[in-house]
Amino acid sequence: MSELQDIARTVSTLAVPGMKPKDLVDAVRKQHPDTTKKQISRAAFLAMILAAEGDPSRAQHVQALALAARSNDTDEGSAEAAPRRKKKKKARHAAA
Repeated sequence: MSELQDIARTVSTLAVPGMKPKDLVDAVRKQHPDTTKKQISRAAFLAMILAAEGDPSRAQHVQALALAARSNDTDEGSAEAAPRRKKKKKARHAAA
């Protein structure tokens, strides 16, 4: 079994309704101390995919946690940040 699958299994067992993403990350790191938030986020998505096959409601909960963890990902060296879009300036109409 790959390391990611092992972390995904841990995420799946530890995730409960109402759990904050930070609490899940902390709980997973107790069992996998060298794991980054990025790896935990990826494992959470894998857990969601695997859970969707058997229990769709569990998959929805794991997905919410994975998305929240991903959006809060502040690990150093994370070069996969989404590029920011520039706001378009509104056209000014000259008063005639």
